[in-house]
Amino acid sequence: MRPPEELRSHQWYGTDGLRSFSHRARTRQLGYLPEEHLGKPVIAILNTWSDINPCHVHLRDRAQAVKRGVWQAGGFPLEFPVSTLSETFQKPTPMLYRNLLSMETEELLRSYPVDGAVLLGGCDKTTPALLMGAASADLPTVFVPAGPMLPGHWRNEVLGSGTDMWKYWDDKRAGLIGDCEMAELENGLARSPGHCMTMGTASTLTAAAEALGVTMPGASAIPAVDSGHDRMAAASGLRIVELVHQDLKLSKLLTAEAYEDAVATVLALGGSTNAVIHLIAMAGRSGVRLTLDDFDRIARTVPVLANLRPGGQYLMEDFHFAGGLPAFLAQLTDVLHLDRPTVAHDTLREQLANAVVHNPEVIRPREKPLAEEGGVAVLRGNLCPDGAVIKHIAAEPHLLRHTGPAVVFDDYRHMQSTINDPALGITADHVLVLRNSGPQGGPGMPEYGMLPIPDHLLKQGVRDMVRISDARMSGTSYGTCVLHVAPESYVGGPLALVRTGDLITLDVEARSLHLDVSDEELERRREAWTPPPARYGRGYGALYSEQITQADTGCDFAFLAREGEVPDPYAG
Repeated sequence: MRPPEELRSHQWYGTDGLRSFSHRARTRQLGYLPEEHLGKPVIAILNTWSDINPCHVHLRDRAQAVKRGVWQAGGFPLEFPVSTLSETFQKPTPMLYRNLLSMETEELLRSYPVDGAVLLGGCDKTTPALLMGAASADLPTVFVPAGPMLPGHWRNEVLGSGTDMWKYWDDKRAGLIGDCEMAELENGLARSPGHCMTMGTASTLTAAAEALGVTMPGASAIPAVDSGHDRMAAASGLRIVELVHQDLKLSKLLTAEAYEDAVATVLALGGSTNAVIHLIAMAGRSGVRLTLDDFDRIARTVPVLANLRPGGQYLMEDFHFAGGLPAFLAQLTDVLHLDRPTVAHDTLREQLANAVVHNPEVIRPREKPLAEEGGVAVLRGNLCPDGAVIKHIAAEPHLLRHTGPAVVFDDYRHMQSTINDPALGITADHVLVLRNSGPQGGPGMPEYGMLPIPDHLLKQGVRDMVRISDARMSGTSYGTCVLHVAPESYVGGPLALVRTGDLITLDVEARSLHLDVSDEELERRREAWTPPPARYGRGYGALYSEQITQADTGCDFAFLAREGEVPDPYAG
């Protein structure tokens, strides 16, 4: 037990001055007795619950479970509502607001009498946002993942959110199903609170958080409505008080070795390409340099062992009952840094010691991988000098080496309004190119990267084409989609110079993306290119446009990502 005077909150509550008198008086105003809080670790519970975020609609109850654990461990819990970033509803994209939530997280933890934090999130951008802010504040912290929703069902078929939405929407466009079937699918696709139950972005990033060592063991795969999820939340509340007494800050956990293990985890899961951007940004906040080259290097050392949609067959509930992430990581011990600490154990080795795989079809053994290399490849070439990524495990194999003429769309609306125009003459061999959808151009780098295949091709049975953009795509998406082209077209990257009819060659094995246009011609086009006007004249959007970095460096704000000291607000 740390003496009360060593707690950070003591600066607010424990001195003899006027300010501490005021803080104690105002805490009485809240209805608390002195015995309930004085001298006890103050635990902030940052809750991303809201009425419009279906992934987090149960987190109001989970916050109560965390409080239960904190009280029982001798701490004093305080719940803070923070921004809810709902992938389902927020326009133009919640990615526009990831850094805003990270700022809110950092400043709340810094400015209030807080000794430790429990972060409640899970929907795509909330996990990196909360952890980026907490890493900058650097207090003892536990992350509580929202958990995946229950599997979907329709006419005796098990559905995966996102993945099967794209599949059946294309079936409708191809004329294979009608409005009645779609109405039934609406009712069966998402059956409970929780984030997507495929290995989409949410499940990928909560798994990465567990691999980093900032959750309780197995937390990332527990279904949101399972009673085990409530118990995990309470255990997190118990544990955070112990971490405060140990003074185990995030900086002691979020090391270069931890981030390498998180990258290996994402790649072996066949996880979302979005994790590339988020982990680079998270690492930067931890003072760790993580690059695209690190992802490609690690991808060549780990196989894909998780047989999970969209690249595989099963869903997150199956993964949980197969042993969850501890059993999964136990298959990768040769590539992990096992002697680093986690919030629950002195070492990762200890945390994985008793992990067992209960279903080898869901969590494959090393000798029977779903793919020999990690599920994401990093591409280079004259079309993406600062890199691009592709989730090749979810692509048609015959397209992984392909040359075809480009069909260029200047923005998403242009693409939507013209993709089915017969005059374009699009065939299955064409390469669909979408630009002005990156961090600046989107704005916010929306998940536009799984460009729709024209209706006439869907009716011919075509279900995949090569598609290239500076956008992201949902982790639940699939197809031969080259994403995160950097630098983006909106700031004059080579994608801005592509013209319809130009030949483009994709070669995943060679990690290459090449525009078959001479350097001299590209230079002529560059000289003729005119920068587009600013997206925003004022407000948060203007701040975003001024400060956002490119995809290859994590899309953080430059003023947040840079090194520098921030003084304790109560140092005086």
